[in-house]
Amino acid sequence: MEEGYELDLTYITERIIAVSFPRGCSEEIYSHNLKDVTRMLKSKHADNYLIINLSEKRQDLSRMNPKTLDTGWPDLHAPPLDKICTICKAMESWLNADPLHVAVIHCRGGKGRIGVVISSFVHFTDVSASADQALDRFAMRKYYDDKVSALMTPSQKRYVWILNSLLSGSMKINASPLFMHCVILHGIPDFNSARVCCPYIKVYQGMQAVYSSGFYHIGPGHRDRVCIMLEPAQLLKGDIMIKCYHKSEVTSEREVIFRVQFHTGAVQGYNLMFEKEDMETANKDPRFPDYGKVELVFSEGPEKIPGADKWKNGGDVIVDYNTADPLTRWDSYQNICDGEGTGLLCMLVSGYSVIAITSTQSPLHVMGVSIGVGLQSKL
Repeated sequence: MEEGYELDLTYITERIIAVSFPRGCSEEIYSHNLKDVTRMLKSKHADNYLIINLSEKRQDLSRMNPKTLDTGWPDLHAPPLDKICTICKAMESWLNADPLHVAVIHCRGGKGRIGVVISSFVHFTDVSASADQALDRFAMRKYYDDKVSALMTPSQKRYVWILNSLLSGSMKINASPLFMHCVILHGIPDFNSARVCCPYIKVYQGMQAVYSSGFYHIGPGHRDRVCIMLEPAQLLKGDIMIKCYHKSEVTSEREVIFRVQFHTGAVQGYNLMFEKEDMETANKDPRFPDYGKVELVFSEGPEKIPGADKWKNGGDVIVDYNTADPLTRWDSYQNICDGEGTGLLCMLVSGYSVIAITSTQSPLHVMGVSIGVGLQSKL
């Protein structure tokens, strides 16, 4: 688009278009530019385009563009695993239904969400790609490498890798639930005057908070590690996010130390280790040591793991289990799943095997009319 527009419109291929608006774009500018984009799309593609909205649901977007799939998830986060493959299947079905059909990927905020969809779609269509699609696939890979790869978060890239591993058959999904026993912080971040921190964690399953820890007050000079124990062990299955905060003892406010997302289906064994570069916030924070790591310890049952005493913290780590503290009760994602909860089953065909991924996330919604790709219209 011409200079001065608060958007980026790119024809990734002749039939896949990316439209993104910056995070700081005002409502007035967004609405004005959206009208211009809609006029352009209708003049070039008539009614043959489908909007795939990766941001929050908007009435003005669906009102101007009746063929809109609202598939949004929080900016700078990875989407549920089944949502990725459902978006890919919807794109594939829409594009295959008519050679005039085009897909428009809409995003307001960071372009990382567009990167998730484009890179996932390349892997998804590997299964059924024909030789005449080689040029389009090259264009999608080039757009990913040049425009959006560097803007994706570690968890977003992790989820694309998981999907690719399942589709290629290099990974078999672990259908068993896991019990998480502890989160071990190897290397203590420097968040206060004592050059340590006061960490606590919140654990989310499907963006719903399922566990909050106490506050771990670490004594000055403690440099080795701190183990945040979950007692009893927390049962987890599906899309998981762990967010670790530092509680300021001066202002009673909190700062994020790290955030990490994963899917239990991709956990092979009973330990997960994340390096600094594998975690949101920590990967760009000089207060998190370069050698720092986060280790998650699981088991197949709730029973205490033999030898767990080795994870005990020393006497200079004191735990405050004050669950009435507003900081532990404050949930940044409490409204993110409003209206969701319908079970969804996404089937991925990988070689001769069929992989089923279930989730508590809502199915895709088609606003206004049926688009003829096997999705139920919502009137």
